[in-house]
Amino acid sequence: MQQPATRINYTNAVIIIGILFFTFGFVTWVNNTLILFLKIICELKSDVQAFFVTFAFYMAYFFLALPSAKILQKTGFKNGMALGLTVMAVGSLLFVPAAYDRSFGLFLTGLFIQGMGLALLQTAVNPYISIVGPQESAAQRISIMGICNKGAGMLAPLILGAIILKDATALETRIIATQDAVVKEQLLTELANRIVTPYVVITVILILLAFFIRKSKLPEIDTNREEPSDPTAVVRSRTSVFQYRHLVLGILCLFLYVGAEVMAGDAIGIYGKTIGMPLDETKYFGTFTLGAMLVGYIVGVFTIPKYMSQQTALKYSAILGIALSICAYFSGGYAAIVFIALMGLANALMWPAIFPLAISGLGKFTKTASALLIMGIAGGALIPLLYASLKEPSIGLNNELAFFLCMIPCYLYIFYYAVSGYKPK
Repeated sequence: MQQPATRINYTNAVIIIGILFFTFGFVTWVNNTLILFLKIICELKSDVQAFFVTFAFYMAYFFLALPSAKILQKTGFKNGMALGLTVMAVGSLLFVPAAYDRSFGLFLTGLFIQGMGLALLQTAVNPYISIVGPQESAAQRISIMGICNKGAGMLAPLILGAIILKDATALETRIIATQDAVVKEQLLTELANRIVTPYVVITVILILLAFFIRKSKLPEIDTNREEPSDPTAVVRSRTSVFQYRHLVLGILCLFLYVGAEVMAGDAIGIYGKTIGMPLDETKYFGTFTLGAMLVGYIVGVFTIPKYMSQQTALKYSAILGIALSICAYFSGGYAAIVFIALMGLANALMWPAIFPLAISGLGKFTKTASALLIMGIAGGALIPLLYASLKEPSIGLNNELAFFLCMIPCYLYIFYYAVSGYKPK
């Protein structure tokens, strides 16, 4: 009688966590559209300023990940997830006054608060979905979560782009051409107000979902009772999470992976704009990248661990990323956009492989290790900002070379981690 109950709890847990991945996937991947939108309504002068959208959002992970681990130790996984959703709702609601004032600083504050909530949520859900079932199929479960996450990511630019950037090219042209300050202000205000209703709806959904998680029967997992399973644990007791080599190298690996993922998913619109493509087209480019990632996650569900291991999937993904980066650099126009979008396929299986490999055998250190890995998401803040800075006139690199120099080191290191860095020593 006990075994069927366990199976039911496991299935319910996977479904609930899947809903969470869909939700924060939608919130995360609207940033591609927000970069283009806020550059217009806040009259930003450079791409470096525009990429402070991703900087504010992803740097929250760096500052809040370790406090999130402490919070989870007190609240447990379930209550921590509910709290994370509530904090995200507060950040989303802040978009309303930000839109009315057209305040870039207030938008960035809202994004940072959203990132705070997501830091707590991701610190909880990623180790949870890794531990809730067998270790060897952790990447498969995370791939299923990735389908939920990237499915939402595909919809986010389509839905939000259709609402807030409708007839964007014509409107942008009118705003630039208008000499009358009053008329220009009216156009910008009208455009800014388009974002209010979507974010009110997002706020309501987040609050309802937090209430649902709080009342659910999501099973709790006590990681404090687990013992480290690495072979050296018998020889000497480890007193610090930093004594696990594969975790320390994994943090850097996750940092570079998220940077590459955000470059392919969020920077692709700016890349297209820089080479002269219209806003009505570039606002949807992120959907192509997320579509490629969705295909990659589906491949992961059916191939890991049956046909290949997590580290093998990571190795081939890195090789594909290197090849696509080279192709994007040596091509141009829409061909380059296709190659960048296909990087979504290369990136898809990286998180599902890196995260369980990095926390393998950590036992009581699992929550802290998870928080440190979540800090690595700051790569999504810094690498796109580096890309924008490299192509500024003060440095003078062209768009294609700046993008290439940001992507290649990421994929080379990920390849190293897949071949050697993941091994506990």
